[in-house]
Amino acid sequence: MNRTNNRRKELQEQYKEIKTEAGIYQIRNTRNGKIFLNTTRNLRSLNGVQMQLNMKTHMNKELQQDLQEFGSEVFDLTVLEVLKESDNPFIDEKDELKKLEDKWLEQLQPYGEKGYHKKKDGE
Repeated sequence: MNRTNNRRKELQEQYKEIKTEAGIYQIRNTRNGKIFLNTTRNLRSLNGVQMQLNMKTHMNKELQQDLQEFGSEVFDLTVLEVLKESDNPFIDEKDELKKLEDKWLEQLQPYGEKGYHKKKDGE
């Protein structure tokens, strides 16, 4: 019993030491080519995104509808870019993720027939 508790504590410590990586990912519909972009502060949480889609609770309703229509096998989830770490304590990770998202939205233009995003007013 004591060895089991020690091993469990050791595994918990190892888990805490694993660095989380922030970044941007895309979900691409291989049937119609539409893409959905999003950022996350923890790329290891992408399994949760897939679970949301499978449980029909994803925030993007159009993407969710296409998943129901075409099936999950026609969707690819890919990490596009990992946010570079910075030693500067004044850099806000949330702001950096927003810049990363803006860059990829500009580059891929996932609007209308090309994606699951709506252009913001004034664009």
